[in-house]
Amino acid sequence: MTNPSPQPHGPVPSLRQLAWHQLETYGFIHFTTNTFTNLEWGYGDEDPPIFNPTQYDPQQWVSVAKAGGLTGLILTAKHHDGFCLWPSRFTDHSVKNSPWRSGGGDVVADLAQACLEGGIKFGVYLSPWDRHHPQYGKPEYIQYYRNQLQELLTQYGEIFEVWFDGANGGNGWYGGANERRRIDAATYYDWPNTWPLVRQWQPGAVMFSDTGPDVRWVGNEQGIGADTTWCTFSPAGRYPGDGKIADQGCGHENGTHWIPPETDVSIRPGWFYHASEDDLVKTPQQLIDIYFQSVGRGTSLLLNLPPDRRGLIHENDAAHLSTFKRQLNAIFTDNLAVSAKVSASSYFSEEYGAGNMIDENPHTYWAANPTKNETCWVELTFSKPQRFNVFSVQEAITLGQTVRGWKLQAQTSRGDWQTLTTGTTIGYKRLARFPAVESQTVRFTITDSLAPPVISTFGLFDGGSLINEPLPK
Repeated sequence: MTNPSPQPHGPVPSLRQLAWHQLETYGFIHFTTNTFTNLEWGYGDEDPPIFNPTQYDPQQWVSVAKAGGLTGLILTAKHHDGFCLWPSRFTDHSVKNSPWRSGGGDVVADLAQACLEGGIKFGVYLSPWDRHHPQYGKPEYIQYYRNQLQELLTQYGEIFEVWFDGANGGNGWYGGANERRRIDAATYYDWPNTWPLVRQWQPGAVMFSDTGPDVRWVGNEQGIGADTTWCTFSPAGRYPGDGKIADQGCGHENGTHWIPPETDVSIRPGWFYHASEDDLVKTPQQLIDIYFQSVGRGTSLLLNLPPDRRGLIHENDAAHLSTFKRQLNAIFTDNLAVSAKVSASSYFSEEYGAGNMIDENPHTYWAANPTKNETCWVELTFSKPQRFNVFSVQEAITLGQTVRGWKLQAQTSRGDWQTLTTGTTIGYKRLARFPAVESQTVRFTITDSLAPPVISTFGLFDGGSLINEPLPK
């Protein structure tokens, strides 16, 4: 007879979603004719010969990404202007009509290969809106869009994420019509019959849009996750581009599906490269703040790195990103909690004791006793006082997300308890920073949960001067 084990509560992630959660931080590559026209959104009338990078090197993009700790890159294979970074069979508005490599270039192939060789994941962005195509807004365009989606998902190896933008309709060139075209975003793209094609061609890929089906938008482009973040979400009545963003970031406590949020932000003010922004690249400290407000609030972080007109990630972007990663490593290298003696208010069984939280194995976890109704807590005792100012905790999300209230306390020399930080949700990961303290005994209390909590990892770190005071919520 096998011993009982904790049971899942509510929706849980799929295998593809679990793999995506574990990536945590990855990059966006915004690169197209906009790079050469100095625009953010192209109109669709761009002349393909304008696309002509002089020192193009996707391997440099991958090297910069890896030095910055990014685990994958998603390429804007086609932005709203409709220009394709691969030689699509279905349009002439592509690199095949550029002087770059005499029309024989393929950015998608090059970056896919560079990612493969560099050991990071590769993803694609294919804008549903196309300001160039004459049939956009008409039924015929949907087949064109699916044809291009098939090219991207069947010719370039394994894809980890397919990114569907929510921008829909408006002014455009549209084959020379130069007019405004409106579409019904709820029905025009026929997403219920497009998404299954992605499952067919790339079964391991997650699909992003405003509302899923696998990953949802956080609701802003500043790199800030909601202070309360539920991975569960109820998508009924929602569709990509519907504009309902008030609850995108926080999600739904009793959501019907596991659709976690992705936080997107550019390392520059714009998404495409502009020389005027070379001195406006986010600093390493700003990137650390973003990390704590995105990954540290249970979302994944998609950080944009726009190549310049040379076809390289600018030196300033590369330097700031690598410094950010070195500083992040310095913060999280030494988990003080692993040396502590651990006790808990209760546990499901000895197999699921509190020691599993600090064994550095993400597949083990502490599970509280489901028959106990009192507040759950874990106490860590050290052989001598420890200095720390950063806290990390993760739920075992294979069993769902349950925690909706917690606090971290340190025992003072007088024997009373000082509350260091409090919060609501945890999910895949929760990080908190606070003024440094020294203590020999630390208590982590779950003050409220939907079901008996299951915690997989717990960490205490001394980030030294690299940690600022917490930002306002």
